[in-house]
Amino acid sequence: MLDERKTAILSAVVQEYIATAQPVGSTHIADAPGVKVSSATVRNEMAVLEQEGYLVQPHTSAGRIPTDKGYRFFVDRLASPGPLDAATRAEVGAFFRTAHGRLEEMLYRTSDLLAHLTNYAAVVVAPSAQAASVRTVQIVGVSSTLATVVVVLGNGSVESQTIELAADVTDLHLAAATTRLAAALDGRTLAATDAVPPSGDAVVDRLVQQALDAVRAGAGDEHLYVGGTSSMAAAFDAVEVVRDVLRALEQQFVVVTLVSDLVQRGLSVAIGGEHGVQPLSACSVVVAPILVEGEPRGSVGVLGPTRMNYPQALATVEVVSSQLARRIEEG
Repeated sequence: MLDERKTAILSAVVQEYIATAQPVGSTHIADAPGVKVSSATVRNEMAVLEQEGYLVQPHTSAGRIPTDKGYRFFVDRLASPGPLDAATRAEVGAFFRTAHGRLEEMLYRTSDLLAHLTNYAAVVVAPSAQAASVRTVQIVGVSSTLATVVVVLGNGSVESQTIELAADVTDLHLAAATTRLAAALDGRTLAATDAVPPSGDAVVDRLVQQALDAVRAGAGDEHLYVGGTSSMAAAFDAVEVVRDVLRALEQQFVVVTLVSDLVQRGLSVAIGGEHGVQPLSACSVVVAPILVEGEPRGSVGVLGPTRMNYPQALATVEVVSSQLARRIEEG
């Protein structure tokens, strides 16, 4: 455990490096709040912190920068995310007060908002459609061999799946199947509906089951919305790191799994290699669940360099996730 002076020095180094992205020397830290000792004393303490793995000294500079262990110590000592400034709170509030239309559009715009507020890449994992109640459902023929099943859910999202039609399906069959499917699903969740009672018409029954299987399979997919990827190019000096990060962000399964795993483990911050995704080892992730009626329904987060502004990122993600959850509850 670090004593009070080493803790103050490490905190000052982390905050200075976050602000400047330059290795930090003892002269910058000697007069920092909570430190107030000579530069020589700071140098000695920084040497100890380096030996204990909290700081590292780049070959090209006499200054030091935090390690992942140093960032973790700093983050764990944060009493709370800290308040957002009034202008940012006002911007978030105005965004969600005017957010209307399909849930998918709101989640896409939310990822852009979060990226704009933090200058990091932002991710929003959509609430599972399986847990939302069905508002309306319709089977629409688009050709003699294809139809689209459109389901509007209570949370404002729309699920659509294409199914193939057998040669004996007519418009009357599509209308009858729509009526039966709507009656079976109205007000219920897709997860709670296993089958629809038979109608006595084999063609209609086959069509109903086909449509139900298609929308349930599609609703099980987790959708990811990513904003601010362009800001990642400016966050790293090494081209190879930028390439790895952007490639990883393009892989939806990797990002969804990463964010979901952190939320399930009860973590709000994963620093560097802590999250276990090697291409993102130069990044930290800050996440928060979207709690709708007390239950997690997706998540939001930001991904940036390990020298990210953790207090600001934590506060922003917390406020955005809370406002988004409230907006989803309101439908």
